[in-house]
This record gives sequence, structure tokens and C-alpha cells, in this order.
Amino acid sequence: MPHRTQRHGLSFDYLGFDGSVMGLSDYQQTWAVQRAVHADVASGQVGPQVLFVQHTPVYTAGRRTEPHERPFDGTPVVDVDRGGKITYHGPGQLVGYPIVTLTRKIGPLEYVRRLEQAVIDVLAGYGIEAGRVDGRTGVWLPADSRRGERKICAIGIRVAKMTTMHGFALNVTAQATGPFGNIVPCGISDAGVTSMEDELGHAAPELMEVAAALEPLLTRHLDFAWALDAAS
Repeated sequence: MPHRTQRHGLSFDYLGFDGSVMGLSDYQQTWAVQRAVHADVASGQVGPQVLFVQHTPVYTAGRRTEPHERPFDGTPVVDVDRGGKITYHGPGQLVGYPIVTLTRKIGPLEYVRRLEQAVIDVLAGYGIEAGRVDGRTGVWLPADSRRGERKICAIGIRVAKMTTMHGFALNVTAQATGPFGNIVPCGISDAGVTSMEDELGHAAPELMEVAAALEPLLTRHLDFAWALDAAS
């Protein structure tokens, strides 16, 4: 059973948690869990959920991925039903799958902006000043004298029955960024990829610590979901 915490009406499940660290979880198996939870949330059987996970190495190809954008290094590639292009998941990366029901006021774009803000806020707590780039989804570090713009957190979602799937992938350790060299991440060729460890210049915090720090931020920025559930 996954480790579970609760904040107001929002539940957080830590998949692969063995009591001390977050182990590696197979992407296909986790996707099946997502679909099952999505069905329950969309039907109103359960309240909004956030699944936290660390995946075994895998590339996931969104609906706009072109054949030439796929890697050929032997790492599995899974075609998924989210928007966007191809990205990588693996050790050292904290993946969050919020499964929440949107509202008339909070549609997909506003929802993505709220996910971005939660990640921006958690990074600020570690002294990393991240933000957004116009016309591009995700959380970014601005160009400086040594490096160009670089993405630290990718976001890709799907909405069905007004309820979200997929989510965000935050690179925590430097280990998470290496395999991006085999692809053009999210189809963006003029920017790089970074991690919390790369930006901090020292060892990154544990994934469980970062996930726990995200809990109150996601609860605040996704308040429309748990408040709606509590009122229903």
C-alpha cells in the first residue's frame, strides 16, 4: 500500500515508498493506477488525489511527438494520451500526478499555471529563483552569463470528464537530466534542462522531502478542487 497523507480535502499518495525512501515504479503500472483513480475521482466516488512517484527510466511520447524525435538508445518509449511531445522520466526526478476535477472558472490553462506556481514556490524555498517563459509550459531558470534558459520542471496533462491526469516532473538530482541528451525535450531545441542539484551546486534534498514541501503548496493552489469536493 502506498504511503498516504491528507490535507483538507486533498489526498497525497506516495507510490513506491518503502518506509524510508521512494523506490522506483514502473510507468505502465503507475499509468494503470492513474486511470483507476481518475475514474473514481471523475465519478465522485473519491475526492481529489495527488500521486507522487519516481519512475524507472522511460521516455513518454505525447500526441504531438514526431517519429524523428524518438530516442533509439534502447530505453522504453511509451505513447501516452497527454498533450505535448516527448520527455523523460527516471531516478532522481519527482513526478506528481494531481487527479482533480476542474471547474467552469478553473480550466486547463489556469490549472497548468497553478501547477507551475506550486513548483516555483517550492523551489524558492530552497533558494532557487525559477519562473515561467512566455509561450512555453513548465518551470524554467532564466539565462545568465554562463547558461541559457533551462527547464527544471516539465508539465503535461490530459483532461477527460473535466478531471485531470498526468502532471509535472521536477528534476531533483543531476542524475535525472542525463538521458534528456538523447531527445529534444518537449520539442524545444534552443534551451537546456537542469535540476535542483545543478542549480544548488551541492547535493539535492531527498525526493520525499521535496514532495512533503509541495503538499501545502499544491493544497493552496488547487484549493478549487478540494473546496468543491468538501462542498458537494
